[in-house]
Amino acid sequence: MDFKQFADIFKPTTSIISVEKKPGGTYGDIRIVTGNDSYLDVATRFKALGVDKRELAEFVPNSLYDRYMKKDSNFEEYCYRSAVLGQTMHTYITPSNLPFWISVTMVPLQSDDENIGYCAYTQEFTKAAEADRMTNLSYDVLSQVLNTCIKLRGTGDFYSTINEVIRDIRDMCDADHCCILLSDFKQRKCSVLCEALSSDTELVSMHNYVDDKFFDIVQTWPATIGGGRCIIISKPQDWGSLKQQNPIWYESMTQAGAKSLVLFPLEYRDEIFGFIWAINFNTTMTPKIIDTLGLTTYFIASEIANYQLLDKLETMSTVDMLTGVYNRNAMNRRVDELCGDKAAAQCRVGIVFADLNGLKAVNDNQGHHAGDMLLQKAAQVLKEQFPECEIYRVGGDEFMLITTEMTQQVLEQRAARLREAAAKVENLAFSVGICAETADNVRKAMKEADARMYEDKQRFYSLYPERKRKD
Repeated sequence: MDFKQFADIFKPTTSIISVEKKPGGTYGDIRIVTGNDSYLDVATRFKALGVDKRELAEFVPNSLYDRYMKKDSNFEEYCYRSAVLGQTMHTYITPSNLPFWISVTMVPLQSDDENIGYCAYTQEFTKAAEADRMTNLSYDVLSQVLNTCIKLRGTGDFYSTINEVIRDIRDMCDADHCCILLSDFKQRKCSVLCEALSSDTELVSMHNYVDDKFFDIVQTWPATIGGGRCIIISKPQDWGSLKQQNPIWYESMTQAGAKSLVLFPLEYRDEIFGFIWAINFNTTMTPKIIDTLGLTTYFIASEIANYQLLDKLETMSTVDMLTGVYNRNAMNRRVDELCGDKAAAQCRVGIVFADLNGLKAVNDNQGHHAGDMLLQKAAQVLKEQFPECEIYRVGGDEFMLITTEMTQQVLEQRAARLREAAAKVENLAFSVGICAETADNVRKAMKEADARMYEDKQRFYSLYPERKRKD
């Protein structure tokens, strides 16, 4: 067959790919035999899409495919299935190193060489994701993705729902283990968001692996993915490639008992903030799993990023950024909650007002940085002496604590310990007021504790007039 003449029939960018057949259902070299004029002039096409690809190698017929792109297990999987297994493949992807989307179709071709399989590889480029192309997938794939989207968008409990979603994905992949790992490349940290293990697997929870050292492995994953969209390991040669490319990760995976793996990055605004994977999945379903995870991760990443943003905003609205304790806004919410809880109206609530003495003098004499450091020390001492309590910074130098577990007597003992602990820190001293009441009288308790705190402050400044605030 004149493959160049055949490729020229296609209007979209098209190349002809050959795959060497190996015994045992494996494959060898993958080569780009030829392509139509649009493919051969792909550098011009990339330029039209705003991508500088001047480093592209000049096309040489029948060259190994990695002459023109980084080795990509996803690409190899599709070539193998089309050229060797005779399957028509279609997907819609965005390569991790390119700012556009590609609609990919691979069609198997007849071969007169029993040791070589061929397929036509057609690509259509779009600058942004197009909904009609994203949904041009099988009913099973779209059904799975839609189910995930509905669950995530309709939830009031994100953590419960994302755990349900990962269980659904594990079931779909028929995998031993599925997991979403969040990563922070600036802080060099990672954490398990959710995971699902089959009941009969020998694999263990990722919580057994994730520590400060594990990030050393995580940080190698983007380079291993390279220019592809994911990592797929489903055949013996895939493991050989991983061993050569990333020996430390290979060793970790094989020791853990992994036989197959598909891993996708989670990206938002061109930044990777996590990964999702399936280990020991049903390799006969590889194309469906790739298409489902590829589209699902697009939505999961968006939902996680949105949740993290909301969580950050919630933290900013309820936490004092200087000291790390709750702020006045959070205190008001908590007091309203206690007053509105009729079922707990008669439960005992303890209120402690702790005012930092001498802050103004420190600010005036040593500067506001020294004053901020003193506030942070004050918050730390309060946390150490009242670990069971909710701690709020309600004013510049004023803290309030709420407890539902201590009697008036116990609170007074803790207050004495607080004064002793503060005395060991330079310039740190508290005026303290305490009152225990029923929850429906929490505002009365706050007023009484505040009054007692001011009485204590007057006693303190009568003993140490030089530390009294002077406006």
